[in-house]
Amino acid sequence: MTAAFGEHRNLLFSVAYRILGTAADAEDAVQDAWMKWSAADRSEVADPKAYLVRIVSNVALDRLRSAQARRETYVGPWLPEPILTNAAEDPATVDLADSVSMAMLVVLETLSPLERAVFVLKEAFGFSHGEIAEAVERSESSVRQAAHRAREHVQARRPRFHADRARQREVTERFFAAATGGDINTLMQLLSPDVTLWTDGGGKVRQAMRPVIGADKVATWFAAISTRPYQGVEIADMTAELAELNGSVGIVFAGAGRVIATLALDLDHTGHITAIHNVANPDKLGAVTIRVVRQV
Repeated sequence: MTAAFGEHRNLLFSVAYRILGTAADAEDAVQDAWMKWSAADRSEVADPKAYLVRIVSNVALDRLRSAQARRETYVGPWLPEPILTNAAEDPATVDLADSVSMAMLVVLETLSPLERAVFVLKEAFGFSHGEIAEAVERSESSVRQAAHRAREHVQARRPRFHADRARQREVTERFFAAATGGDINTLMQLLSPDVTLWTDGGGKVRQAMRPVIGADKVATWFAAISTRPYQGVEIADMTAELAELNGSVGIVFAGAGRVIATLALDLDHTGHITAIHNVANPDKLGAVTIRVVRQV
């Protein structure tokens, strides 16, 4: 029983995280799946993987429906919870990087719970419509319709270009140096004219309450940060390192013995930054903090 669950645990977390957008809720969904698996009559289970995916998908769907009501009253912009990924440890994550990117998870937030689950299972993990119908307990025809709606919706809103890792790292390094140095000229060179900055403090820390739009406003916002303490931490006492966040190169900021923020950039085909996702809500940094502590 334990071996069968352990074999598919990473898959279950991956499914739940893409459906829910938060690592904490995904872990809870996996634990709920374990409880249901433990209590099930496994003599009737012909395919443990399919059975477990069905359990975690339904648990995640229920949790997402409840979460959506809470997110409607969230203070400021709501962003997905960042996670540290490592393609060197798990080469399979390279193929799944797009489905776990911050930009994609933001787009998935605009789908209905059913459309999101169907899209994740079909597009990210390659399950058939029939398998998905069993997993989400819907008819195959309704699953096909949901898949079609979700695919059209995502294609209309997802980023059109994916920078290679070398370009992503180069731009991220230059952006970090310019932002921490208050170099507005370099920031303006790196930013797309219509760049959008999304900051998520959840009402727990001071952040922009609305998206900041336009290169001049975003550059000014970051240049101002370099001149004053951030979350009570002086810039000189803050550390930052490039890390693989959600399948791409990002920045993890730390100070006063804790992770205080993460930053992820989206680039266009010219290498200019089109979107910045800044997560500073301490409730959403647990997955990053745990991995950082383990790596030390």
